[in-house]
This record gives sequence, structure tokens and C-alpha cells, in this order.
Amino acid sequence: MKLVLAPLADFTNAAFRKLAYELGADLTYTEMVSAAALAHGSSPTRHLFEKLPGEGPVACQIFGHNPDELAYAAREATALKRFVAIDLNAGCPMPRIRHEGDGAALVPQPQLVHDLLVAIKRETDLPVTLKTRPGPSPDRVTMFELLDAAETAGCAGLTLHARFTSQMHGGPVHLDLLAELVQRAHIPITGNGGVHNEETLKSMLETGVDAVMLGRAAITNPAHFAALRGLPAPSPKELYLRHIGYLLDLQKQLARNFPDDHVPQPDGFVSVALHRHLFHYFRGLPGAAEIRRRLNTIRTLDETLALAESFA
Repeated sequence: MKLVLAPLADFTNAAFRKLAYELGADLTYTEMVSAAALAHGSSPTRHLFEKLPGEGPVACQIFGHNPDELAYAAREATALKRFVAIDLNAGCPMPRIRHEGDGAALVPQPQLVHDLLVAIKRETDLPVTLKTRPGPSPDRVTMFELLDAAETAGCAGLTLHARFTSQMHGGPVHLDLLAELVQRAHIPITGNGGVHNEETLKSMLETGVDAVMLGRAAITNPAHFAALRGLPAPSPKELYLRHIGYLLDLQKQLARNFPDDHVPQPDGFVSVALHRHLFHYFRGLPGAAEIRRRLNTIRTLDETLALAESFA
């Protein structure tokens, strides 16, 4: 059974990927990397390419709709010799992404997806994959055309988030469509959407997928990877402290590798992650409400570390 950490903007940086890998993820993905931002020289976008020692296999996910920009992004990612694959995002449903013509805006455009994948493949010797959705909405299924686009472009695999674009990240997961896609495919298929326990994992595996991708469940608790493998999971306190340690490693690496960029000091770097991500670790713990209240006042690394003492 192959378990994969989904690419999630603002969450799957090097620190979290390393944690997920240690807990049982076989493969992780970078955050979504904007091909347009890279092509226009955005240095902060290059921060998303950073990888920590001990992370394990990492695939780089890029997004965009311009073949020249995507080719450039693929070339840059390949030159770093850090990644095991290049993935094209054709499934992100967020309005700010779709309105630019990216992500799920590509779901109804299989020919464009094919052309973008060909442009990427010309610039890399890494496996190229596609992540997408069944279609824009239940009355318009395009995944079979997208599968054909991926296969004829020479893709090494396809990930299907088995919800329609119109569903965003909620609602039923269409495992029947995922199973049909697996039956038609000549390349490996990874299933994504709604897996958060043994029952939902079993249901997805019954579709015949080659791998299962976890997204939001992993953010809430990366120990899901260990649990799904039947392995002992670290305590929330241990997860919290280990995650902070890896965040500090990443901050130091960024400051060293990008001396001319603004990289927040450890206090700010960890504080942002605390409010964006680490607060999930408090759910269900005794005194969780009080801990979450204290989050609003935490601004320093010392305060962040001291919060661990509030864990049961």
C-alpha cells in the first residue's frame, strides 16, 4: 500500500513533508509552485523548492496555463536534482487560481492539458504526472479525456481527486468514477479525497488504485499515516515539538540559501506556522479551548515552545 501526502498551498513545506515521511508517507509533494511567478523572477517562489535532509522522495507540483512558463518551471525544478517527478496541477478549485486560468480551470480543456504536459516533458528527464478532477460538475465528466491527454503526452501517472470542481473540498467522493478511471487507465492511478480512517482507506483501495493520497486529514493530524499503517503514533506533544524543530531547520536553510531575501526570523517564522497549521494538533485535547485562546497572544519562539507544556 502506497500512501502519498497531497500538495497543499501554505502547508506542505519541507518541514511538514519531513514529518509526514517519518510517519509513513511514501511520497510527498511540494506546495503548488506558480510557473508564472517563477518565469517573472519571483525569489520567494523559489523558496518552495527547498528540501530538508531526510525528507524522502518529493515530487514538485507546478501550476499554470502558459506552456512556455510551465516549461521554464520544469527546467528549473529539474536542474535542482531534488525531486523524483514533476506534477501538473489541473485540479485546484480555489477561485483565485481558477480565475487566472490555472488549476481546475484546465479540467474542461483536455487538449490544452495535453499540450502543457508535452511542453513540460520536453524540458525534463523526470517522470511527469497530472493531478486533476472528474470534471467541472456532475453533468460534465471530462476525466476520460484528461486521462487520454495524459497518456498520449507520455505521463507516468495520474492523480484523481474524486470530487468535481463544483464540490471544492467537500461532499461525496465519487469512488465509482475513480474505479472506472482505473479500469480504463494504462498508467498508475492515485486516488485522492476523503480518506481519514481505515474504513475510508479500504473503500478507496477497493477501486484498484495504485496509491492513496491524503490531504486535509494529514494536515489535521499527520499521524494518520502511521495509524493507517497500523503503526504506533507519536503523541500530539511530540508531533508539535518535532514539527517546530523542522520549521527552525527550514528557516535557517532559507536564510542561508537566500541571503538577499526577506526570510522571517525564527520567532515570526514559527509563529506564522503555528497560527496556520500547528493549531490543528490541539483538537480534542483536554484544555484545547484555552490553548487555542492563547494562540492569539503568542508571538515568540519561547512562547511557542512553552505552549507544549499545556498538552496532556
